[in-house]
Amino acid sequence: MSRNKIGVCSINPKPERGDNDEIEHQHRSGAAPGAAVRGLCQRVKGGCSMKTAAESNPSYWPADTSEAVLDVTLGDLLRQVASEVPDCIALVEAVPVASERRRWTYRELLAGSERVARALLGRFAPGERVAVWAPNCAEWIFLQHGASLAGIVLVTVNPAFLPNELEHLLRTSGASGLFHVDVYRKNDMKAGVEAVRQRLPHLRHAISFSSWESFLAEARPDVQLPHVSPVDTVQIQYTSGTTGFPKGACLHHRGIVNASRYVALRAEFPVGGVWVNAMPLFHVGGCAVTEIGALAQRGTFVLLPAFDPGEMLEIIESERGNIALLVPTMILAMLEHPDCKRRDLSSLQTVLSGAAVVPAALVRRTMEAFGCAFSILFGQTEGNGVFTQTRLTDSPVQQSETVGTPLPCLEMKIGDPLSGEILPAGTPGEICVRGYQAMSGYWDMPEATAFALRDEGWLHTGDMGMMDAQGYLRVTGRLKEMIIRGGENIYPREIEDVLVGHPAVGDATVVGMPDERWGEVVVAIIRPVSPQSPPAEDELRNWCRERLAGYKTPVAWHFVEAFPLTASGKIRKHVLREQLRSGELETLPVPVEAKA
Repeated sequence: MSRNKIGVCSINPKPERGDNDEIEHQHRSGAAPGAAVRGLCQRVKGGCSMKTAAESNPSYWPADTSEAVLDVTLGDLLRQVASEVPDCIALVEAVPVASERRRWTYRELLAGSERVARALLGRFAPGERVAVWAPNCAEWIFLQHGASLAGIVLVTVNPAFLPNELEHLLRTSGASGLFHVDVYRKNDMKAGVEAVRQRLPHLRHAISFSSWESFLAEARPDVQLPHVSPVDTVQIQYTSGTTGFPKGACLHHRGIVNASRYVALRAEFPVGGVWVNAMPLFHVGGCAVTEIGALAQRGTFVLLPAFDPGEMLEIIESERGNIALLVPTMILAMLEHPDCKRRDLSSLQTVLSGAAVVPAALVRRTMEAFGCAFSILFGQTEGNGVFTQTRLTDSPVQQSETVGTPLPCLEMKIGDPLSGEILPAGTPGEICVRGYQAMSGYWDMPEATAFALRDEGWLHTGDMGMMDAQGYLRVTGRLKEMIIRGGENIYPREIEDVLVGHPAVGDATVVGMPDERWGEVVVAIIRPVSPQSPPAEDELRNWCRERLAGYKTPVAWHFVEAFPLTASGKIRKHVLREQLRSGELETLPVPVEAKA
């Protein structure tokens, strides 16, 4: 793959509006577009530049076509790989006891997936939605490939969801079927399924993985598999819900195949290598970026039932893993585990990370402790996975302070949140992308789809960022997370990066809270390295004042043992804000001497 960096150039897009939760609500509720735009203009007061793309060094990246997009389905890719390396190990179910681990070759993975496809077509028609509510397991992988071969849309559901949350996803997706486990972490999922079925007449079949073999026995060998197009929807994945109500993003074959393949190539994942994964399969990072990335490189996909830092370290050692995608909380747990120094991790070549803020200090610490390279990813569900990624050959500054440049064949711009015009390099604005990666839309939500995908196909991500003259992207936060204090725009990411650089801070997040005088003020929530001895507030305040302008320094501090997280490791800031407003945020007791 070419490593030549493409210089930025100028285009002249049509004016666009930025993505913002308040504006989206006005748009969906029928408010005049002008009102929505006025609301956004007030929200980003003082930050709306009207400079045009004609100025030098615009924040625009043209699509790099040096690596062609594969016009194939997920099933096409599986068939191709199985024909080339039929006897190579494709899948390992890495349960804790090594002797109980199951393994499948590519020949066996294809044959098993085709059997699943035929069994599915005995109950469902191509185009119908079938949900899966289960933790990581080998059957999940076979179901994913079987559904793709049958032209059936897989709806992924977080196994931690309670029955009412499950019901919402089944109802809004119109799922005709559901595969589930009977129990997950003491949650009686079988009983939950029976309860919601009574209220979902369109749910014709609910199949437990405990009866998986009986289901497979229904497969008729004479059933013909349908033609499936690369543009067909392969999965509906619901947004992780860090900011409220989730929407079902329709992902297509072309998007998940190529986005995952490009990640593997940029990470220099070797052909026939071993990819160890503990990311949840219901998340795009687990079922697409990792599993399909391994498939595209004819590699072995080693699947953990769930993340455990000690087990992850052991499996990288015993399975000779070459690469792993780990969110920052996972990396920290592995670094702090007592087995970290005694395990042989010499096979580990690259750690990928993303989904949450990846501090520069964590990048350096990981590379030193594991003796590996590091690559940071940035993307979202609506984009079939990853948008940008750092290269292993990037400079230390680019590697630790940016999220890299766009993947091949993807167009990107930093747009003015109000007008949509391309901003000059180094100016913060909304990250917008265009190309094969954009979702088909939100399931059964035409207005939300039109709002996210507008003006000639640009996907408005709702993320704020800056692009430098070389095309490297820095993510500064979400549009709705930007804090405006006395007319000054404050980006939480900048403050969070400073806070996690403090040796006593394990993790940190920053939110804006209403204030009569300033409009909003900065509040920090800290997870100390040692909960028994959190750092003094004055110490943290001075740390920030030495590194940031005074108005960016938090005025209030809260210390917690853990953050409310999504399954992908993102901090649920809207939950923290509500807890702060209600006074329900449970914080660690701060010793008297720490307050002095």
